[in-house]
Order: sequence, then C-alpha cells, then structure tokens
Amino acid sequence: MLDLALTGFVVCFLLLGFRRPFLWVLCYLYVDIVSPQIISWGILARLPISLMAFAAAFLGWLAFDDKRDSRFTLRQGILVLLLLYCGFTTWTAAYPEAAAEKWAWVWKALVFAIFLPFTLRTRLRIEAAALVMVLAASALIIDGGLKTVGGGGGYGTLRIFVENNTGLYEGSILSAVAISIIPIALWLVRHGTVFPADWRVTLFAAGLIFACALIPVGTQARTGLVCLGVLCLFYLRTVRHKVLIAGGMALALVVAVPFLPPAFLARMGTIENHEADQSAGTRLGVWKWTWDYVKDHPLGGGFVVNQASRVEYDTVMRKTVDGSTVISREHIVEEGRAFHSSYFEMLGEQGFPGFALWMLLQLTGLLQMEQIRRRWKRRTGADEAWVAPLAIALQLAQVVYLIGSLFVGIAFQPFILMLIGVQCGLWSYLKRIESAPSLDLPRSSDRRAAAGGIGVKIGAEAGA
Repeated sequence: MLDLALTGFVVCFLLLGFRRPFLWVLCYLYVDIVSPQIISWGILARLPISLMAFAAAFLGWLAFDDKRDSRFTLRQGILVLLLLYCGFTTWTAAYPEAAAEKWAWVWKALVFAIFLPFTLRTRLRIEAAALVMVLAASALIIDGGLKTVGGGGGYGTLRIFVENNTGLYEGSILSAVAISIIPIALWLVRHGTVFPADWRVTLFAAGLIFACALIPVGTQARTGLVCLGVLCLFYLRTVRHKVLIAGGMALALVVAVPFLPPAFLARMGTIENHEADQSAGTRLGVWKWTWDYVKDHPLGGGFVVNQASRVEYDTVMRKTVDGSTVISREHIVEEGRAFHSSYFEMLGEQGFPGFALWMLLQLTGLLQMEQIRRRWKRRTGADEAWVAPLAIALQLAQVVYLIGSLFVGIAFQPFILMLIGVQCGLWSYLKRIESAPSLDLPRSSDRRAAAGGIGVKIGAEAGA
C-alpha cells in the first residue's frame, strides 16, 4: 500500500503540473528531499524520477513561465563559480572514479539552487517552496519522532522508513535539518496564506516542532543538540519578552531531562569529555590531516580526497573507584575517514579557492537576510508584515546549518542548497518590488490550484 500511495502521489503531482507548471518545481523539491524512489520497491524504484521531475520543472519554466521578472543575483553568480570550480577539481581529482560519483549528484544540487530563484517571482511561490520543503522534510521527521517516542531510537539505529544512511536519512544530517526548519515552520503558522492560521495548523506545527526536537534524541546525534541550543539562543535576539521565553526554555529543559534515555545522556556527556570519545578523536585527527594536506595542495584534492587520510591519536579514559582515579590510554590508527565537518570538507576537496567561494556564499546570505530584516521590520501592513519574519526565519535556518556544518560534512546537502535558492528568490523579489512604482503583490485569484494528495492549495499566477 505504501508503494501504491507514493506512486499515486508523485504521478498526481506530475499531472497537475500540466495545469500549473510551477507545481513541477514543487514536485522536484518533494522528490529530492523525501527520495520516494528509495522507499518504493515498485515502479518508482525503477524510474529516474528525480531527473524526470527536474526536466519537467526546467522545461515548464522555459516554455510557460513569465521571465520578465527574473533576475540573476550575486549569490547565483557565486553558485555558478562554485559549480565550475568543483567541475575543475573533479577533473583533477586524486581519486577520479570516486570523485565522479559524488560529482554526479553535487552538480545537480548546485544547478537546481541556481535555477530555483528564477521561478520564485511572487510571494505565493516563495511561500509554496518553503511550505513544500518543510512538509517534505516533516515526512522523515515525524516518522523518526514517532519511533523515538516508541523507544526505537539509538545512535545509528533509528530507522526512517527504510534502512538507509545517505542524505537526510543519516542521523546527524537529519538532526541538523530538523532543527533548521523550526523557524520556517513558525513563520508558516504566523504568516502563511496557503494554510491560513487556525487551530489545526497550529496543532500540526506544534507536533512537528516537538518531533524536530525529538530527532536529536532518537538519533543520539550530538550535532542536533548543539544546533537546538544555538537556535534557542539566536531566537531570543529578535523576540519580545526575552526573559519570559528564556525562562520557559530553561524550565522545559529541566522538565525534559528526567525523561531522556540514559544512552542519550551518556552520549551527550562525551561533548565535554572528548578525549575519551573515539569519534571526537577521529574528527580532530582528520581535521589536522586536512589542514596539512591543503597546505601542500592549495587547490584541493577533489571530491572524497579524505580517502587518503591517515590519522593517529590516543583516547584517554578516566575511571574513579573508591577515591582512586585510573587513567588508561589507547592508541588508535584510522585511514580514509570522513571529514566530519563541512568546513574541512570544502577545504580538503576544493582547496582555498573553493572554500572561499563557499564561505562567501554563506556570509552573503546572512548579510542579505539581515539587510531585509532591518529594511522591513517596521512595515506592518497586511501585505508587508510577512517579509522581515521570513528573512529572520531563513537566517536562523542558515545559522543552524552553519553550526551543524562544524561537525557534519554537508557542504553540498541539497536541502540546504534549496534553502539558499529560496533566500536568493526572496532577495530578488524584494529588490524588484522595491524598485517598482507599487508593490507587486499576489492577487486573490492567484491562489487557485490544488497540489495533489497533501491537499496543498498552491496557487499560481495567471498564465503560469
């Protein structure tokens, strides 16, 4: 039944695109995030559904969309340069075959991030993209949250739909993404027009946010815990009643701790006692190796150059019995380990030029969202009040990603590149309407299309 439901949903999504071609863009977002071809064992598993959805999205935009409002932004230019440079390092990679395998999906993620802002030319389209991203990710997050509540969690053992450890199905990556969508979900509750706020929307959002907070518990991923703490701190920057909300967060933490699994608390304890944790020792060793490597290869070694890594370190265990502390050391040697950090991933694979482009892409995003927040925060009109909160939500989501990137190699994670695409689309849209004689706001007649099985009323502009 699950296979039939997934197949029927994707087919309906694609068919609806013939009526409103922008729905093909949303279909690609869904397919690339959920990867139904991984869950399916029938027809979807045998079709290049991701390529089909992307081709439909691009050709639909090329043939039917109004391109007069399209603008090429600075950050899209950075993405183009990063794409070209990654192609160069793949051509000169230390491990050509393995590098080509990673390049096969990285270039698609970068190309779609460049393409997406061209399609987001109205408020409704920007909201629709954010909504589908949140709902698609929530399919994995809610499944993981329910299994965590049922006691099915554990480090490396939380099974999301299927046995898979790639993309969003990997625990640490899903934890970072789950925390990053919380501010976007809150924005959709307060300012969404596809699903106007009522008790059902609020209840679903509350349940989703609770599930997001459970994912770090279910996966026992320390990355998620750090991301959640950082999100709480940054969230206080822009809210009213800071003391009251901070007190509520502290109270929720105190209440939650007794109910957390002992295995989770034990694993979180290794954040402080990193010397006793082999995983932490591996990270530090690989980071040191990466820095030494890039000093000799400033242009980088291409994708998966970490296969050449060899690290040595000692773990230190302290055990106290009857007032006496016994210290033991174990010498560890490992080869070909992952970077465990997006920053070192970029540095090792793409060298100093690629790292500089990636950092420029991230920093300009934070800066642009801050500029939007400051320009629009005092505008309280019905058609303007949504802008500053969305900029804040997208900025917070990116901050969470950047913190999570310290500990997970997700420099080219497609979900995050989609998030960058939405930021570029918002920036371009606001630049256009600010320079126009009057605000280019969506008409009520622009909200009239159905988006298939999830019941989303994703409207589109006349002629789209």
